[in-house]
Amino acid sequence: MKEIPEENRPYEKCLKFGVEALTDEELLAILLRSGSKEHSALELAYQVLHLSKENQGLQSIYHLSVQQLKSIHGIGAVKAIQLKCMGEISKRIAVNVAAKGISFDCPASIAKYYMEQLRHEEQEHLLCMMLDCKNHRLGEELIFKGTVNASYVSPREIFLSAMSYHAVGILLVHNHPSGDPSPSQADIQVTKKIQTAGILLDIPLIDHIIIGDCQYISFRERGLIET
Repeated sequence: MKEIPEENRPYEKCLKFGVEALTDEELLAILLRSGSKEHSALELAYQVLHLSKENQGLQSIYHLSVQQLKSIHGIGAVKAIQLKCMGEISKRIAVNVAAKGISFDCPASIAKYYMEQLRHEEQEHLLCMMLDCKNHRLGEELIFKGTVNASYVSPREIFLSAMSYHAVGILLVHNHPSGDPSPSQADIQVTKKIQTAGILLDIPLIDHIIIGDCQYISFRERGLIET
């Protein structure tokens, strides 16, 4: 980065103005530490942020594989793994922060807790939370991974898990990789199927929350589940 004026170099800029003053490229350049013979760390950072046509910016690191990152000349296995670890660290920080304020009586709080965990997934994940009589979480199980469909989701497996936790209620959470949390007809069918089974077993379905990209919907808030 010798050709860049000293006051505009990421390290120097950070020391002088604080980390908040850095652009996404500059933050990434500091983590990369060095460039290649052909490209500076800033240029490598730019290539990383624009490698994916579908997802650009820092969030694209969640979706890029190690092999994709290594396709950039100047980024080897070590740098690629460091970048993937950076993405995972940021996700875990967000989850830990959200966990401190989670309330299982509040759909927005639940959605915030699961947002970073699920919104970057490229497949649908259906999770079931087991709740006690005070709506405290007893445990959580991954019920299904793939396209959520009433033909594939078994209420039997869900309620066997619920009974193993001695749960008195359950809560479903799943993601839409498209980013749009609007419930599909399949989502509604799955929810009705599980709700009916819960009524019969006296383990009610409290809510079904669908996670999109920084947005969510709650079946309970929309009146699609009677409580």
